[in-house]
Amino acid sequence: MDGADDLYSRIVTGLKILLPLGAIMLLSTIFLFARKPGEDPTIPYAEIEDIAREPRITDPYFAGIADDGSIIAIAADEVRPDPDRADGFEILRIRAEIDATDGSRIIVAAGQGRIDPRAQNAVLNGLVRVSSSSGYVMEATGLAADLRTGIVASDGPLEAQAPFGTLTAGSLRIGPGADDSGQQMVFEGGVRLIYDPN
Repeated sequence: MDGADDLYSRIVTGLKILLPLGAIMLLSTIFLFARKPGEDPTIPYAEIEDIAREPRITDPYFAGIADDGSIIAIAADEVRPDPDRADGFEILRIRAEIDATDGSRIIVAAGQGRIDPRAQNAVLNGLVRVSSSSGYVMEATGLAADLRTGIVASDGPLEAQAPFGTLTAGSLRIGPGADDSGQQMVFEGGVRLIYDPN
C-alpha cells in the first residue's frame, strides 16, 4: 500500500512541475506567432461612416418551402433596406432556384429587385433570365414571384428559346399545375412560335 501511495505522490509532484511548464510553452507560442506591432487591425473611419449611412448585407441567402412542397432559394450580391417600405428590401444581382416536387428545376437571374418578407413576394426588374431543366431559356423585362405558392409571372412580353424552336408571348406564368402534376409554364397573349424541326 505504501508503494502505491509513493507512486501517486511522485506523479502529483511531477505534474506540478510539467503542467506549469506546458502552460508557459503554450503562452510563448502565442506571443511568437502574434501579429507585428505595425499592423493596424482597425477599420478605416470612411468605411464605418459609409456602412452607417447605407446599411446593407452582402451575399445573403433566403430559402423556404412553398405550399406545394417546392423548395425556393434566393441568393444575391447585396441587400439594402427599401427606402419606400419599412419592412422591404432592395436586392442586387439576384439568383433564384425553384426545385419542384416532380424533380424539375427553374433558375432565375436578374440585375435588381425587391423582396417583401411580410407579403412573401419578390419583384425582379430589368432584364430577367429564366432557364428550366426542360430546356427553356427565356428573357423578360420583369418578373413577380409569390414565395408562398411558388408562382412566377412575367411583368410583360418575353422571348424564349425552347427545345423545339423559338417563341414570343405577351406573358408567362410558371406554377404548379391544377392536377398537381408538377410545375407548368403557361404562355399567353399573342403567342408566336417558330418551329425548328432540327
